[in-house]
Amino acid sequence: MSRIEPLNPPYPPSVEQALRRWMPPGVPYEPLTLFRVLHRNPEPASRMFVLGAGLLGHGLLPAVDREIAIARVSARAGCGYEWGVHAATLARQAGLSPEQLRATAVAGIDASWLPRHAALLNAVDELHETARLSQPAWDALRIHYEDAQLLEFLVLTGWYRTISHLANGLLLQEESWATPFPAPHGRDRR
Repeated sequence: MSRIEPLNPPYPPSVEQALRRWMPPGVPYEPLTLFRVLHRNPEPASRMFVLGAGLLGHGLLPAVDREIAIARVSARAGCGYEWGVHAATLARQAGLSPEQLRATAVAGIDASWLPRHAALLNAVDELHETARLSQPAWDALRIHYEDAQLLEFLVLTGWYRTISHLANGLLLQEESWATPFPAPHGRDRR
């Protein structure tokens, strides 16, 4: 049970409109529990929407790279809620296989990853552990990404760390349709 109860229908018209904006068109699911909790306070929720929608819909990183980074950030934070939502939807749409998704939630980086994806995973791991990037990690990213993409990567990883803090702090239960998190909940796999 969430620490703050999510809104339930019927929603006030302004909240209904905002929640529908947060969900992709044609999605057969109700608005996410996270979104329904955030709309207990619509003002910060509306500000959060701008950044989140911008990162997902208008980013410079290839979708598969974005989803690898999101999966690793949420997995390292022990956030089965966010990992499962992305694994079931956006990560699959971006082309990540079930095996790749599972690999984002376990320690280490095996040789099956493309070099740019291994660089992403390593960078997420360093940011998780130290909130910094070593020069070798930065240099490995620079081989594959332009400055604007690197800035986006840093914002993206910080944003999904924040989302993971929200979901974990609220004790959100995984969505019924989400992909089950393969790592023990609430535990860092490293």
